[in-house]
Amino acid sequence: MASNILISTLLFFCLYGATCYGKVHFSTLQNSLVVTASPKHGSVIKTGEDKITVTWGLNQSFPASTAVAFHEIKVKLCFAPISQKDRAWRKTKDELLKDKTCQFNVVHRPYDPASDKAKVQSFEWLVERDVPTATYFVRAYAFNSEGHEIAYGQTTDAEKKTNLFDIHGISGRHASINIAAGVFSAFSVVSLCAFFYAEKRKAR
Repeated sequence: MASNILISTLLFFCLYGATCYGKVHFSTLQNSLVVTASPKHGSVIKTGEDKITVTWGLNQSFPASTAVAFHEIKVKLCFAPISQKDRAWRKTKDELLKDKTCQFNVVHRPYDPASDKAKVQSFEWLVERDVPTATYFVRAYAFNSEGHEIAYGQTTDAEKKTNLFDIHGISGRHASINIAAGVFSAFSVVSLCAFFYAEKRKAR
């Protein structure tokens, strides 16, 4: 009986651990990456036209051994609080699996240990057309070999109020479409006037 209880208890803890493992919380991550982006605070970027240069590297105030567990780096474009207000689909959650702050991938690559000596790595990203109009910042995550976030760095402060920039998405209409719409509208008005004029002449 006692052995059965012991086995059941062990199975419970194993299942509990398997369920909880992988639930990484942002508040537990070490802020050991330095991340910068080329747009200045208040800059306006256009999707499909402008590029953003992002750099990242280990914060030199941390020992080099900090990066031993780094396996991959993912750099993401993240919504600033002003663009999250009243938008539940962009809401910040401490549990990263549920967090909707950073929805757009900038670059994903293996971590290069040599970058600790070079201090930074960089990537130039053409802002994709599906990025909506909003205010943003950039954040990088370091992942371990098991695919879990273990460190981060971002271009803004903890309150996410500094070094923010705006991205203007495409409107969905091009100049040629607007011109064509104007021509057809004018043609419709002229045709309607001609129709009424012809009807009045017939009536006489």
